[in-house]
Amino acid sequence: MKFALFYESADNVGVKAPPHFPAHKARYKEFHARGHLLMLGTFADPQQDGSMAIFTTREAAESFAKADPFVLNGVVRSWYVREWNEVLATA
Repeated sequence: MKFALFYESADNVGVKAPPHFPAHKARYKEFHARGHLLMLGTFADPQQDGSMAIFTTREAAESFAKADPFVLNGVVRSWYVREWNEVLATA
């Protein structure tokens, strides 16, 4: 079982995100280094479709989002976590 974190972008995400990206990047690198964050990225149209990340636990996904600079600074309009039954996992 993995946990998918979905972000809905706030209006003007292309303008709002850059000032907060360095802190957001530091946060995701920290979670990845600890083995909690497996992958992340935007969809083809981040303004319309947002982004997602895959975590090893619900707790890690929620912890990440609650203190993510993108969430705290209004780059993200809303977020939610869903359980994901990954079929091709090797671990």
